[in-house]
Amino acid sequence: MAQQAIGVDIGGTGIKAGIVNLEHGTLDSDRVRVDTPKGARPADVLDTVREVLDTLGVTGSQLPLGVAFPAIVKRGRTLSAANIAQDWVGFEAEKFFEEGLGRHIAFVNDADAAGVAEARHGAARDAMGLTILTTLGTGIGSAFLYDGVLVPNTELGHIKREGESIEKWTAYSAMERESLSWEAWGERLQEFYSQIEFLFSPDLFVVGGGVSKHPEKFLPLLELNTPIVAAVHRNAAGIIGAASLAAD
Repeated sequence: MAQQAIGVDIGGTGIKAGIVNLEHGTLDSDRVRVDTPKGARPADVLDTVREVLDTLGVTGSQLPLGVAFPAIVKRGRTLSAANIAQDWVGFEAEKFFEEGLGRHIAFVNDADAAGVAEARHGAARDAMGLTILTTLGTGIGSAFLYDGVLVPNTELGHIKREGESIEKWTAYSAMERESLSWEAWGERLQEFYSQIEFLFSPDLFVVGGGVSKHPEKFLPLLELNTPIVAAVHRNAAGIIGAASLAAD
């Protein structure tokens, strides 16, 4: 039987989980999803994670468990809070979940989890040198992988442009909010990716997030020296990456 692990992906709007086949990087179960509780406070999020694991039927399971979370994560502590309660800033989150679930977990930033999923089982598989994954959604998440090894907690969405985070101007949400055409949005992406390319000289860009369903609409608009491709895993990337890291 292929080795398995459980992945949980905590987001600002939904908490998702599944049982991951670690050999193939696919889900061996349905993807379970529950709305993130209003306010996303720690105790409420923990209760919802319990509910998701219960629905998945893995509450007493000994399979490795990984949790992906929308914050900077350093040695198990969350140092930021985007689309979640400010209670998470400086919070011992990994310890809190381990005590609340009564088991060991691997706890990781959500974009980093997505990057690991793409490096091990997706668009960046066997890629050498520096791969930069960016997720274009409500904001911009990022993950750096060097020869497949994760360099955690990069926050490219918070590079400054005219005094505020560039993600406010460049994320997919900006396109929707301002009703931009693909071409107009593509010009903003061009500025963002050109800057990242100049700063880091990557070998590959991988684009994730909801918009990666439509790569033909915007990737051909970009003129870069670095190859740029759409992510493979999209909605399941956080689950797959978290599970994969848990099994390490």
